[in-house]
Amino acid sequence: MTIDVDLYLSKTVSTAPADLQPLLEKIRKLHSKKLWHQLTLAIFEFLDHPLSPPFQVDFFENFVREFEAKLNALKLVEIGVRTSKQLSGPNTILEFLSSLRSRIDQSTDGAAYILALASLAHAKLAFGDLVGTKTDIDECLKLLDNLEGAERIVSAAVYGVAADYYKAKADYAPYYKNSLLYLACVDPETQMEPRERLERAHDLAVSALLGDTIYNFGELLMHPILEALEGSPFSWIKDLLFTFNEGNIGKFESLSPQLPQEPILAANVAFLRQKICLMALIEAVFSRNADERTMSFQTIAEETRLPQEEVEHLVMKALSLNLIKGTLDQVDEKAQITWVQPRVLSRAQIGSLADRLDRWSTSLSNVEQFAQNQTAEASAA
Repeated sequence: MTIDVDLYLSKTVSTAPADLQPLLEKIRKLHSKKLWHQLTLAIFEFLDHPLSPPFQVDFFENFVREFEAKLNALKLVEIGVRTSKQLSGPNTILEFLSSLRSRIDQSTDGAAYILALASLAHAKLAFGDLVGTKTDIDECLKLLDNLEGAERIVSAAVYGVAADYYKAKADYAPYYKNSLLYLACVDPETQMEPRERLERAHDLAVSALLGDTIYNFGELLMHPILEALEGSPFSWIKDLLFTFNEGNIGKFESLSPQLPQEPILAANVAFLRQKICLMALIEAVFSRNADERTMSFQTIAEETRLPQEEVEHLVMKALSLNLIKGTLDQVDEKAQITWVQPRVLSRAQIGSLADRLDRWSTSLSNVEQFAQNQTAEASAA
């Protein structure tokens, strides 16, 4: 049924709160002049108005729908997604978003289609449809990979719902990856509330600690999102992250009494102890010069505070995770390490590296001086 838009707006203006009336009148005039870009901006202004929520759904269905083909498809989806937040009931919301997605031409408006699909996936996740969510996420990721120059709002929607899905599944490594990708698409200071920043920082820290394939925390340690943990009840988790990155077993033991404050960490103490031992092994290898990386099992046991009979298993675990490369001599009980996984260094680690570079430079200068002296003696002879 075709709606008389001017009549609808006139009635809405007359019944709306006084503070909304000038904005609605502005929208009416822009529509009558067919100034679609300016009208789009005015619609977002309407959605931002604190008095607009009770009117948004009716406004979308009886006004925006009548000329939506004239609007930029991506902006239309943004408007629709924001409007959907005023709806109640799973079926109503899913039907609204499904209808919105169906009206977007994927072949010509790929970014808008992805945003609509990601928003639908988020709604399915909220209502417990994990299978449907995963199907939509997979399609979104495939489409996003083939989309050139995707706007940040589109990428953020995809990585955001993917992170939330893996959080619901308690799948730490993919949550960690997608959550960091999400943060790369948003400005946490302006686009996230303090509570959201704290929750995201907390969840990222926990996933970094419990992810069975995450042994390089560099990107997270450098991200300002971790500042949200400072001064919070979770500040000790930030300390724990840096402790793991340093492979400092002593600090880990001192922080262990706080683990019961975070039940999911307390329930995985055995895994955390194995992980800190692996990180200590990495640190022990890194702190040695390249010609000093043949280590006895006894030395590794001392560095990792493990019984010597458990060292071989630890080194094999590190090799299988590609944290180090090298060989094991089970007869002589030695490990020859030829490579260690790069990672972000603490100030102390950087200082240690600088000292080693100074020693290497001095050694190189001595060799150079020796060679010059030998050349001079040979010439004199």
